[in-house]
Amino acid sequence: MADDRPFDLVVFGVTGFTGGLTARYLADHGPAGLRWALAGRNEERLAAVRRELAVVNPACAELPLLRADATDPADVAAVAASTRVVISTVGPFLRFGEPLVAACAAAGTDYVDITGEQEFVDLMYLRHHERAVTSGARLVHACGFDSVPHDLGVYFTVGQLPRDVPLTVDGYVRAAGGFSGGTVHSAASAVARRREAARVARQRRLAEPRPDGRRVRTVPGRPGRAPGQSGWVLPLPTIDPQVVRRSAAALPVYGPDFRYRHFASLRRLPTTLAAVGGVAAIAGLTRIPPARSWLLGRVAPGSGPAAARRARSWFRVRFVGEGGGQRVVTEVSGGDPGYDETAKMVAESALCLAFDELPGTAGQVTTAVAMGDALTGRLIRAGITFRTLS
Repeated sequence: MADDRPFDLVVFGVTGFTGGLTARYLADHGPAGLRWALAGRNEERLAAVRRELAVVNPACAELPLLRADATDPADVAAVAASTRVVISTVGPFLRFGEPLVAACAAAGTDYVDITGEQEFVDLMYLRHHERAVTSGARLVHACGFDSVPHDLGVYFTVGQLPRDVPLTVDGYVRAAGGFSGGTVHSAASAVARRREAARVARQRRLAEPRPDGRRVRTVPGRPGRAPGQSGWVLPLPTIDPQVVRRSAAALPVYGPDFRYRHFASLRRLPTTLAAVGGVAAIAGLTRIPPARSWLLGRVAPGSGPAAARRARSWFRVRFVGEGGGQRVVTEVSGGDPGYDETAKMVAESALCLAFDELPGTAGQVTTAVAMGDALTGRLIRAGITFRTLS
């Protein structure tokens, strides 16, 4: 990528909740000499964000502001051409995200986002992967809590198991935190579009090459008690297993036969039953347009949990890996998963793409494939824990 572009990275969507936290993280922790800018539709709101950042870091008073509508191809093309890396926090991504992905794929600009929307990721692969391969752009979706701890956690676990043998890894997620308006709207859209998402997923499976001479699987597992886990576990149908599967398909270190299962871990049976009932109720509401409108009207996009609530939030993901007669237990943990740590993860992902020595990749790739050890090291230095328990 040409180094004569004016910016190292641009944050798109800083007037939203997570976008603002991402900009704040960069103001606090961006390296000296970082050339970055803020992009969004409303220049007055961009200027307000810049004033807030200048309180944290006076140098931010001079941050360039790029007025751009996420749905306008000409606007986003200009942003993509101006920078080496784009961070997108503009959700719901299925509604607002594609023009920026398309612009980055065409311009050879690296792209990271915080989406957990599987349909969006699959559509972007079908529509823009090949163009990005040609241009050299790295399109790395799901660079927040979806799915960095899980993707890099499995990668970290596999690295401690024997090579060239069948491997299994189970992931158990436990977390406490609040939800933003954007997260609720994205989740409701995903549930309401399950049939469309399944159709797009099938199209991707047909289009995506399979690993040569290797088998890679994700299976849902069963609810109940898991060996070595306190409490109860439920299969977790998030985007994370699919991201792990694509990393495993691309990297031979995952062995000739790899299997992953992904669970939510809950301490008490009543909590587990309540979680199942709550998810089922919300899923039912989102399929009824008036009920979905009522539900989404309760939470406005751009809102999110207060700093005091985020300070009490946390996550732990434990992985149990087995292969070649060996067993290893690892854990990835940190603070507020959905917002503070997501902002940290996506910002460090962008900085990693901009400045670190990385494998030669292009097209739609995962964090483990594109950044692997380099991003893991960055996150450890930023305060996220990767450790081996046994």
